Amino acid sequence: MPDRTCAVERVDVFCVGETGGNPAPIVLDADRLSTDEMREIAAEFGQEAGFVLRPTDAKKADLRYRFFVPLSEMDMCGHATLGTTWLLANKGKIKPGEVRIETQSGIVRARISDTGAVAVSQPPAKVAEIAAGKRQELVDVLGIDERDLLDLPLLNATTSRTKTLVPLASPVVLNELKPDFARLRKVCEDVGSTGLYPFACDWDDERTYHARQFPAASGYPEDPATGVAATALLYGLKHWGLIGLRRTIRVRQGEAMGRPSRIAVTLADHADADAGCWLSGEVRLRPH
Repeated sequence: MPDRTCAVERVDVFCVGETGGNPAPIVLDADRLSTDEMREIAAEFGQEAGFVLRPTDAKKADLRYRFFVPLSEMDMCGHATLGTTWLLANKGKIKPGEVRIETQSGIVRARISDTGAVAVSQPPAKVAEIAAGKRQELVDVLGIDERDLLDLPLLNATTSRTKTLVPLASPVVLNELKPDFARLRKVCEDVGSTGLYPFACDWDDERTYHARQFPAASGYPEDPATGVAATALLYGLKHWGLIGLRRTIRVRQGEAMGRPSRIAVTLADHADADAGCWLSGEVRLRPH
């Protein structure tokens, strides 16, 4: 069993309404925990968990975060980064301004407003089209037909992790997806991805996209809100030439699970281009 003498607090990230958002267990003082104990805490809750430690080099970072899902450690987790930073600010452990966070994917920046709102940086994405010969395999594992797709190449887009972007014809098709989960991990491995991110445009609001995320190897079949996938989507839309002059997109996720979530992704200013983009959304403390 994990060391439960440590305090595990829980937040809901990117939340909408009473049942929405992606929950994250968080330990704010995790230096004494072993890697196995951190993973066991994630497994106990069945969710992505965040852990705060002293930075390896205090000259390069102010904080260090580690992230675990029930089956393994993750290099980066967008919603856990946002939720952990919000919780630290909410408890007065960090002040409004900018902090540098050491993660296994590199240094992440977080900005805390005077009202406690948080935005987290993600690097510019690398985008690659998936070979046409792999397209049918991806269509089959999602349980759809070619007519359910937009006439665009499927993409792998990587900010902190690689997600496979699958553009669908409508939100109706998205919500009716019934993936073959027994095959999904192998299909993701074949295309070099950590999860499939099918999405559809909200035709009533061109700034908004509906999405679902099916992770390859997290220990659960679907994610109610996925920050790194939303940032990958922003760059996928740029690759397809679909974003125009817009700098912000909004992503609605989790609705098919009954956990509605809202994610905002904004391109960084040209003067701050190394940040790539900024990820933000609502966070709340989950009652014990």
